Amino acid sequence: MTARQTTVAAITLAVVVATVVCACAPVESSRPDTGYPWHTGIVATTFWVGEVFDPEAPDGSQRVSTYDSDWLAAYGGCDGIDTGEECRTESRTADTDYFPTGMTPRENPFYLDLPFDDVNDREGFALRGEVVPWAHDPAFASSVDDPTVSLMKNRWVVLHKDGHLCYGQIQDAGPGEYHDADYVFGSDDRRPANTRFNGAGLDVSPALNGCLGFADLDGEDDRLDWAFVDDADVPPGPWTRLITHSPVR
Repeated sequence: MTARQTTVAAITLAVVVATVVCACAPVESSRPDTGYPWHTGIVATTFWVGEVFDPEAPDGSQRVSTYDSDWLAAYGGCDGIDTGEECRTESRTADTDYFPTGMTPRENPFYLDLPFDDVNDREGFALRGEVVPWAHDPAFASSVDDPTVSLMKNRWVVLHKDGHLCYGQIQDAGPGEYHDADYVFGSDDRRPANTRFNGAGLDVSPALNGCLGFADLDGEDDRLDWAFVDDADVPPGPWTRLITHSPVR
């Protein structure tokens, strides 16, 4: 073998080894700088359109949301499997872009809630002009005092868990609290005021549950980091396949 052949063989071997190593090594996504504070180590539970969590509680059904009085119909039905007696969710995988397999959604299946209702909660509505960071942006400034317009609905959030980075849109408020401005908009990584559900600070949809690699489909021990993100900074992904634009209804 000539010196040139030896060099070529060595380079080829190095490329093959590097390729194998890169293919096998886990690739983690770091938290992006969105211009908004990150909230870290927050307990997140899973909820879904059509779920009836507690029929006796005023906020125990996901057939409606704080921003949509007929969320179930607007979304297109049960976000999972409708047995005729109940709406059951299902595990989501990358093979289907984390979309439900038993129905076709009309709105983004990558949805979540945060404990700040800026429409129906009187204190939340009164505070929103002061605490919502984008309240006085040109797109919202004229609507701050309009109770038929939400500054929160459809807003994008980026979520990070164990190297998984996913994006979702706000479509409801909760869990447990409805004007927790110190936690939702604070810059000091404040813990949620909510004490129910293991102190959860947000609920995420089954699509986000699967995308983020939650240990349980409906557990109360998964933790994640989250931050608001402007529309222009949301990268393409399964979460942009179907974007929700609907107003408060």
